[in-house]
Amino acid sequence: MSTAPPLATDAAFVLGIASTAIPFACTPEAEAECWLRILRLYGDAGVTLQALGVGEDRLEALLERDERESTEVSERSEQAGQIEEVDQIAHIADVAAQIADERGASGIATTDLLLAVMEVYGEHFDRALRAHGTNRDEVSERLRGRLRAQPPAN
Repeated sequence: MSTAPPLATDAAFVLGIASTAIPFACTPEAEAECWLRILRLYGDAGVTLQALGVGEDRLEALLERDERESTEVSERSEQAGQIEEVDQIAHIADVAAQIADERGASGIATTDLLLAVMEVYGEHFDRALRAHGTNRDEVSERLRGRLRAQPPAN
C-alpha cells in the first residue's frame, strides 16, 4: 500500500505533459524551461507564476546571456561526466510527495510540483525564472502566501 498522497487532477496533468516533453529536452536547462512552461498553465502553481508575469516567451535581453551560460554549464558537466540519467518525472513526483507530506497536505498539488522542480533543478530553474522576469525569492514568497491560505489537511 502506497503512503504517498494522491495527485490532484491538475498535478496529474502536469506530470503527464512533462512525461511527453522532458525526454526531448537535451540539457537540464531545457528540462527546467519545459517544466516552467508546463507549470505556468495549471493549478495554483500556474496562478502564482502568471501573477508574477511569467509568460510563454522568455525576455529577449536575458535569453542570449542565459543560453550562453547554459551552453557553458552543459559543456562543463559533460566534460566532467556529471550528466546523470534518472527518471526525472518520477523523481519530481517523489520529491513533490515528500513536500506535500511535510506540509500535511491531503494530496499533491501543482505547488508541490513547482517546489520540487525548484529543489531538483536548482540553478537551472533559477535561470529559467530569471529569463521569464522573476526569481526564486518572488516565487517562494507567493507560494508561501498561497499555501497559508489553503485549509489544513483533515
